[in-house]
Amino acid sequence: MNSDYQRQQKRVDLVMETISEEINKLEDETSRRKSEVVGIRKQFWDEVKVNTDTFDDYLETIIGLRQEAQALSVSQSTHKHAASRLKKLYRMKDSPYFGRIDFKEDGSDTQEQIYIGISSLNDSSGEEFLIYDWRAPVSSVYYDYQPGRAEYETPEGTIKGSLEKKWQYLIRGGLLQSMFDTSLTIGDEILQQVLGKGTDKQMHSIVATIQQEQNRIIRHDSSRLLIVQGAAGSGKTSAALQRIAYLLYKYRDHLNPDQIILFSPNSMFNSYVSNVLPELGEENMQQVTFQEYLDHRLSAEFEVETPYEQLEYVLTAENTPAYGSRVAAIRFKASVQFYEAIESYRKSLEASGMQFTEITFRGKRIVTAKQIKDRFYSYDTSLRFHNRLEKLKDWLLSKVKETQIKERMKPWVQEEMELLSNEDYHKAHRYLAKKRGFKREAAADYEMEPEALARLIVQQRVKPLRKQIRAYQFIDHKEMYKQLFSGSKKIKGTPAEWETICEETLKMLDEDKLLYEDATPFLLLKELVQGFQINSSIKHIVVDEAQDYSPFQFEFLKRLFPSAQMTVLGDFNQAIFAHASEMSDFHVLTGLYGESETEVINIARSYRSTKPIIEFTRRLVPNGDQIIPFEREGEPPVLTQVTDHAELHHSITSKVEELRAHGYQSIAIICKSAEESSQTYEALSDIDELKLLRSNSLEYEQGVVVVPSYLSKGIEFEAVIIYDASARVYGDESLRRTFYTACTRAMHHLELFSVGGPSPFVHDVLGESLVQA
Repeated sequence: MNSDYQRQQKRVDLVMETISEEINKLEDETSRRKSEVVGIRKQFWDEVKVNTDTFDDYLETIIGLRQEAQALSVSQSTHKHAASRLKKLYRMKDSPYFGRIDFKEDGSDTQEQIYIGISSLNDSSGEEFLIYDWRAPVSSVYYDYQPGRAEYETPEGTIKGSLEKKWQYLIRGGLLQSMFDTSLTIGDEILQQVLGKGTDKQMHSIVATIQQEQNRIIRHDSSRLLIVQGAAGSGKTSAALQRIAYLLYKYRDHLNPDQIILFSPNSMFNSYVSNVLPELGEENMQQVTFQEYLDHRLSAEFEVETPYEQLEYVLTAENTPAYGSRVAAIRFKASVQFYEAIESYRKSLEASGMQFTEITFRGKRIVTAKQIKDRFYSYDTSLRFHNRLEKLKDWLLSKVKETQIKERMKPWVQEEMELLSNEDYHKAHRYLAKKRGFKREAAADYEMEPEALARLIVQQRVKPLRKQIRAYQFIDHKEMYKQLFSGSKKIKGTPAEWETICEETLKMLDEDKLLYEDATPFLLLKELVQGFQINSSIKHIVVDEAQDYSPFQFEFLKRLFPSAQMTVLGDFNQAIFAHASEMSDFHVLTGLYGESETEVINIARSYRSTKPIIEFTRRLVPNGDQIIPFEREGEPPVLTQVTDHAELHHSITSKVEELRAHGYQSIAIICKSAEESSQTYEALSDIDELKLLRSNSLEYEQGVVVVPSYLSKGIEFEAVIIYDASARVYGDESLRRTFYTACTRAMHHLELFSVGGPSPFVHDVLGESLVQA
């Protein structure tokens, strides 16, 4: 074994030497290419003589410009490619590869040793692979098979053969620290090392420990919609990020990171996962929250409630009079039924119901709202809806033009002409001279007529109005959305509380406020009326924490990105939003693209927490027995009952000191709501460097943090303290998933405190000795 170890270290040395040689070569090349790019940019206009005297001169100028632009583009592309390769090689210097398979292809007399790492590497001749990229077709054998018969897919077809042996390596800084032959899917020894580590402020690449079920997610490529239902801590988010890296590798000729969007739960989560793709040598994709998209589209018109403000209401306002009707509204407005109701309503607007705002200029009415409405409904109904709107827009622009002509002779124009500053006067002179065909050097010869200046002044004042009309801002979308709740429109399947829902919705709209459950429906109506602002350049979207999205929102995303494939990740055991309370899986999404275009993958094994923590948490939810814990031992969760909050705060402060003494770097004190979190943060101010995470926090913080349950989703902590797991706080059945979500954040240690009797969720498992009380 020792000689084998030495032989493998010699191979590592050879690989490290090859990497260093390629780095040196590429450093020279990137430096040279960078100088080229800078040089071309500096000399761009010196190399091309701009001449527009004759058509031939003009053509020569265009050709010269194009040639220089092409040269710049080639140099920039080459520099970018070399710099990207250099980043991968720098990462490979620490750990060049992590696995090896000995594969004997059918019909061959010899077996090939295939070493696998984060990127491919050839020997100095360029003829032999020293390392295969983990995303290469042959590398799938490493993740999917135990020694024996194996196969993998290539563009040319299926390659079959025999997997003779499978090795794993742990290499750090060019030194082989451990190696072993394994008959497991992935050696548990390596996985144990990864899982046993502390967490830090960023998620990392786990390509060395991808499991077979995760590999299926990563390489899946046969359907429009991939739905991944995974238990808490099953690695679904990490697998999805590796999936993006795989797709960027496989389709590198026609897919780039700018064509992929990750919809993540919050900005803090964005910072947490931002490291994974760069670790694999890929540029990061676009990352956005759905709320950021809504704000971008609606914040100019409304004060838009955030999903966390909605959730905070649901978690804290259960004793208020309007609570029942608000929850009913959230559920109904999230449904496919309401989506179809809005589509039907938009169809009805072809016959009646369109609302418009009057067109005014300088406080005077040009066209009334009624005149616009009458004009719209006077058009031939055989015309398509959007063609009628287009004709209406052109008519309004003609009315503005008539006004423009009349205004030129008005006293206010003469006043503005007299009040023009010297600078504005000269600007107007230069503009009109150029418009009349005077070259720059001859502009002084142009005599500006007062009429021309008057026309220009009126034109500039009318310009914003014309822009508004072209953007269809004469349509009163708010008034049309209000009509849905005015009683004049009949909607199928409305809840019993519909009358109260209508009153509350209208009240908020009158205050220019948009509840979160109204934001996507309002935007859908606006898009259906004006014409959808689709984004066809996006080829793939990833939706994480998908159980937080409503069926309505998924329908909207499908319409917004018509050319995109979709990867949806979620866990309905963590479905804490009110609209998802009656759903248990993603069956509702199979209708998005049809069953033939939809694949559902369930991953049940949980890796985040120790076995005792998973044994406890899986009993908190229905069908929890389907969650399979990874065999990593640890201490059982601890429940401590205290008599009051003074004792609670003293106990938590002591516990934090104890956990820090045990070396835990990331400790979360998880509260039910933001309200409870703020109070807790103030009460525990004696804890050194305590941080409070809020919904607007931009970065995931390490250390000791106080965090609301819903903001902790998707993130893991070495130790978790549930602030108050009492029946008073977590007594309602609707909070079961919230409680489960909070408890499943713990990797190594879970501590529960309860002021008085514990939650019935905990009480249910006390008798099974899964909690140390």
